[in-house]
Amino acid sequence: MTIHQAQKEIDKWIKEYGVRYFNELTNTAILMEEVGEVARIMSRRYGEQSEKESDKGKDLGDELADVLFVIMCIANQTGVNLQTALQKNLEKKTDRDHSRHKDNKKLNK
Repeated sequence: MTIHQAQKEIDKWIKEYGVRYFNELTNTAILMEEVGEVARIMSRRYGEQSEKESDKGKDLGDELADVLFVIMCIANQTGVNLQTALQKNLEKKTDRDHSRHKDNKKLNK
């Protein structure tokens, strides 16, 4: 599935099951909540915090998908084609950073 197809699928899902999109500010708050859930897993599973028993069954992939879902909702309701935006963003990063990371002594230890 392409990013464009995923945006269309999410739009279809919202119209069929979600009734309508939450407003943009509500979706931004939901995005922050979902990113927080990802951060909790990352800090406890891969970072230095100990993992609580209640967190051990959390699925990182599912939480990342929740973040992606809300990002696509925000893109749909604001008219952003994420496939085009991502391609432009990668081109910008390639132009700007084509040697930056290769020349970073901190990364080449």
